[in-house]
Amino acid sequence: MSMKKGISVTLACIMSVMLLNGCGDKGGTESVNGSTEITSGSTESENEGGQAVNEGTEATGEGAEATTGIVTISVGNWPSTEGASLDTRESQKKAFEEKYSEIKIEPDTWAFDLKTYYPKAAAGLLPTTYTCPFTESGKIIRSGYARTMTKALQEVGYDKLLNEKLMDIISKDGEIYYMPESCYALGIGYNVSIFEQAGLMNEDGTPKVPATWEDLLEMAKIIKEKTGKAGFAIPTSNNSGGWLFTPIAWSYGVDFMEQDENGKWKATFDTEECVKALQFVRDLKWENDVFPSNILIDNAEYQKLFATGQLGMIITGASITQPVSTYEMDPNDVGLFAMPAGPERRVSLLGGKIYTVSSGSTDEQVDAAVKWYEYVGVSPYISDAVASAQQQEIDTALAEGRAVGVEKMQIWNEDSEVVQNYNRLVEENANVNINHFKSYNESLTDPSLEVQVEEPVCAQDLYGILDNCLQEVLNNENADCAALIKNAAEQFQTNFLDVYAEGN
Repeated sequence: MSMKKGISVTLACIMSVMLLNGCGDKGGTESVNGSTEITSGSTESENEGGQAVNEGTEATGEGAEATTGIVTISVGNWPSTEGASLDTRESQKKAFEEKYSEIKIEPDTWAFDLKTYYPKAAAGLLPTTYTCPFTESGKIIRSGYARTMTKALQEVGYDKLLNEKLMDIISKDGEIYYMPESCYALGIGYNVSIFEQAGLMNEDGTPKVPATWEDLLEMAKIIKEKTGKAGFAIPTSNNSGGWLFTPIAWSYGVDFMEQDENGKWKATFDTEECVKALQFVRDLKWENDVFPSNILIDNAEYQKLFATGQLGMIITGASITQPVSTYEMDPNDVGLFAMPAGPERRVSLLGGKIYTVSSGSTDEQVDAAVKWYEYVGVSPYISDAVASAQQQEIDTALAEGRAVGVEKMQIWNEDSEVVQNYNRLVEENANVNINHFKSYNESLTDPSLEVQVEEPVCAQDLYGILDNCLQEVLNNENADCAALIKNAAEQFQTNFLDVYAEGN
């Protein structure tokens, strides 16, 4: 073993041990199943702001081979097992290299994982390009492991077509460091049939949309009074409750944590605002009786209650259509409207993934990576392949009996060909009254709706602590919300943020 390799391996081992003392956030994509387009609460831990410092060993790919004129890029997240996904990637690789004979793709099966990422980055062992969750974007820039992509994106016009709501995540100080891969935003799902029974639907098929959480509570009370069904709920277990409580708390003005000048994270949610947000959830049951009788609700139960007509409203995203086929829900009973406002903000939780290029990469490698993204379908411009993929997505939803009519948060803006084509397909192929989703669809481009990614560090640990608070206030009528929040903040600081600081 060479001395350089030995040092890298030793460094990686040491940092791995250190990271095991930190917080283990999991990431994912949103779905009504939980925390991500929802896998389980989302791994993503996000640190906003900060400068790219270019310290330590730079992560890099192979580089341009001067002797042959070939630009080699290693591509992470490559499928590791035999099957359709691997076959598709290998086919794309072959066709791409035939089209761009000056570029060579080297598959790398490594996928982003907090336990391995920073040791791997410090040792210079990252692929040239890979995906990571939104929540890690700021920390990667500050650590010096992300390469600016501004020039390459400007040359193909992508910079003008990116969704403005994502710019705080993918850019810093005027430089674009990431190419978005996918994203989602939450809203409020509602059961159309229950809304009709409660007199909450307008003649044109739009629902009466609550402007605030208090308005939503009043609608939940009407649902309970008119139908006997639970009006509104959030999960309370497996971290999903804490995850979905955070956007409610944000709207009350809560900041769960902040980083001091020394880089240490401080729990900052022992506040009157957070107590009021928890009180709102408590009152769903004890003052207004709109919560389901069983207060221990996990993701599976959350879906089931909604899809089987036992629950009027839930917090979810465009993936609300997925439980329809599972529980044979009538697609016409599915609706979605925009997140209500709290006393301080109107805000939705934003999740997703981004492509990044390792900091030691050359200009030629960045250009090659952007060409690869475009080839596999991540482009604002429509192509036969992209148009076919969009049509296939719609056809699959129709074949599975899911509602077609809801749009989704896109990585590109409304001026892009790809968004225009997708929204046209949704409208042309809608199998339900598209007005059931009108409020949510319009909110995706509404500048008055803020979007915020998950908490920066130890997010899953925070969600677990908040789950406990939710369970207590829903199980114990005399629970002291202020005492619960105070204790939760102290636990989070001592057991997780302080430990995280020691391991980093």
